Amino acid sequence: MSLTAGSRPDGTRPPAAVEEPAAAAAAAAVKGRVPRTAGRAARVPRRIRWRRDRALILMTMPVIGLLLLFNYVPLLGNVVAFQDYDPYVSSNGVTAIFHSPWVGVEQFSRMVDDPLFWSAAKNTVVLFLLQLVLYFPIPVALALLINSVVRPRVRAVAQAIMYLPHFFSWVLVVTVFQQVFGGAGIIAQTLEDHGWSGFDLMTNADLFKYLVTAQAVWKDAGWGIIVFLAALAAVSTDLYEAAAMDGAGRWRRMWHVTLPALRPVIALLLVLRVGDALSVGFEQFLLQRDAVGVGASEVLDTYVWNMGIQNGDFSYAAAVGLVKGAIGICLVLGANKFAHLLGEQGVYKK
Repeated sequence: MSLTAGSRPDGTRPPAAVEEPAAAAAAAAVKGRVPRTAGRAARVPRRIRWRRDRALILMTMPVIGLLLLFNYVPLLGNVVAFQDYDPYVSSNGVTAIFHSPWVGVEQFSRMVDDPLFWSAAKNTVVLFLLQLVLYFPIPVALALLINSVVRPRVRAVAQAIMYLPHFFSWVLVVTVFQQVFGGAGIIAQTLEDHGWSGFDLMTNADLFKYLVTAQAVWKDAGWGIIVFLAALAAVSTDLYEAAAMDGAGRWRRMWHVTLPALRPVIALLLVLRVGDALSVGFEQFLLQRDAVGVGASEVLDTYVWNMGIQNGDFSYAAAVGLVKGAIGICLVLGANKFAHLLGEQGVYKK
């Protein structure tokens, strides 16, 4: 005897009160949703979750405490951007906040009318765009190059050599470049010994933006290589074998297998890099400030330091830093939205 859909073995149909919830649950499962009753039944009590995860929670508590102490508590000091802050009006700088007069948005109006601020902002944007075009693709290309090396020993040595400058301080990096590209450096002395006129790249204001980009590439490209190599290690070899069986050569496999595997990581790092667009560097530019002049080396970070620490204008420096942070947040949100439009997750999901 054949059975119709939804009928019992004896040929009768179940009551509608039983059939409708079952149909609703099946429809929800088809659409990828779980019924509320199932979610409530699967919810683990908080006491059991605490007992299960208390070791991990206790391990993260010091990190959370440091994050709150050094990253979020100092945000309360941004209130001085709306004051004429004087640290000497009270016995200490914290209580001086409560005794300083309020000036509203006067510091922000002053910032808009300050040509030095706009010069620093222009240098920051130009350096960010230059580093985004010249610096960001280099770790991807080097990771693909190292990943194509067959011998593991050669790959490990090349990776270690490229990653080593990441541990150097900016003082050492600038010193190395000074010894190579400076007026008394190796290249200039070699040219003079052979009858050519030497050069001093370290004091050339016109080429300074390319110099700091080369320094950033030499110092931090190895860090990006580590990230992209970790992403490449997760790519299944079956995909390469299947592509090779279909007749794809090395370049085709890289274009259709390797680069799509790297795309989520590239999107994530690009979003983070865009969000950090206005922080192109502080120590690197401060060390070379006297060599090329303020006009070429002044960025927003050094401008805030100069106005706040050197000149003691804390309220104005806080206003510039607050605007810089707000623009950075907007850039992160915009870049992450663009990543969503491209089908990538970015920093957070939709």
